[in-house]
Amino acid sequence: MAVNSTSESPLPVGEVSRLIGGWIDRLGAVWVEGQITQLSRRPGAGVVFLTLRDPSYDISVSVTCYRQVFDAVADLVGEGARVVVHAKPEWYAPRGQLSLRAAEIKPVGVGELLARLERLKKALAREGLFAQERKKPLPFLPQLIGLVCGRASAAERDVLENARHRWPAVRFEVRNVPVQGVHAVPQVVQAVKELDARDDVDVIVVARGGGSVEDLLPFSDEQLVRAVAACRTPVVSAIGHEPDNPLLDHVADLRASTPTDAAKKVVPDVGEEYERVRLLRDRARRCVAAFVDREERGLAHALARPSIQDPHRMIDDRAEQVTALLDRSRRTLRHHLDRADSELTHTHARVVALSPAATLKRGYAVLQRADGHAVRDPGEVEPGETLHARVSEGDFSVRVDA
Repeated sequence: MAVNSTSESPLPVGEVSRLIGGWIDRLGAVWVEGQITQLSRRPGAGVVFLTLRDPSYDISVSVTCYRQVFDAVADLVGEGARVVVHAKPEWYAPRGQLSLRAAEIKPVGVGELLARLERLKKALAREGLFAQERKKPLPFLPQLIGLVCGRASAAERDVLENARHRWPAVRFEVRNVPVQGVHAVPQVVQAVKELDARDDVDVIVVARGGGSVEDLLPFSDEQLVRAVAACRTPVVSAIGHEPDNPLLDHVADLRASTPTDAAKKVVPDVGEEYERVRLLRDRARRCVAAFVDREERGLAHALARPSIQDPHRMIDDRAEQVTALLDRSRRTLRHHLDRADSELTHTHARVVALSPAATLKRGYAVLQRADGHAVRDPGEVEPGETLHARVSEGDFSVRVDA
């Protein structure tokens, strides 16, 4: 229930602390899982003090328990161990502190951790975070590589030395963070986000050496997996050795078996690239030489053709044909003209022979009456009628006597 208070009638600190204690008492005993970050066992003391931390978030809570409760698992747990605690929240009113009073402590075994990771893996896979189509290709030659690793670690040395040996001009932006323990997850996540926010970082490598299952647990944390899945920059996972397979390997754009392998996959080898360029130049040179040789042979073959060696020969051959055709056409035309002339002469002779003028030249005359009609019958004329006579050389008038 909410407590009514005003600036004129505030609640005393003791009353507020008492109310908080009452609310906490109503919570009852709970099972809590976390990682032990601090452990205090004073000789002769009947109480053991622990600090239990959530490895995925920057949250911790104090835990107290009687010695006999802790002694039951003292050989199995220590700082850094994951445990499940059955405890009741307590409020220490004089100091205003919250703590858990543990009645039972159970270590989280490797088998149980692996089973949880498998369940988380299946859940994330169903969301599509491990899908192959989400993978981004790595740049051929990154100008700036972001490296997230432990400070002065073998993983950092392996990545830097191997990458610079392969390509001396490569540059790195290194973020040194804890790679195990309760502080690992939030700091690795922060480092990845910082590098991803930079436009000049071409690829991010998260590297760590080998270790136990518990040591590599931060790299299977759900918060880190989702942070890497949200990156716009390609991420390379180089955690542990070949058999190690944290969930980060599945969500990363490229999985490297070791930090050394990550350097080889991210940075090309300058010697290999020089050799590849040399081979490509030789291949290009051979292709060009073969092309030139082929074209030269084709040109020589074309120049060897008779039409190219003696280009006027075709014209001369055609000129002879044209001359022959011209002579033939002239002969044909002359023949046609001669025949037409002969026919014309023959026709002219016939026309002349059949013409009235030729008849008149032979001594004949044509008699015409006054109306112009030729006289063909003597009965057509009357005595004393004047007729018009036409002869070869002219005409004259005649009179009919009888």
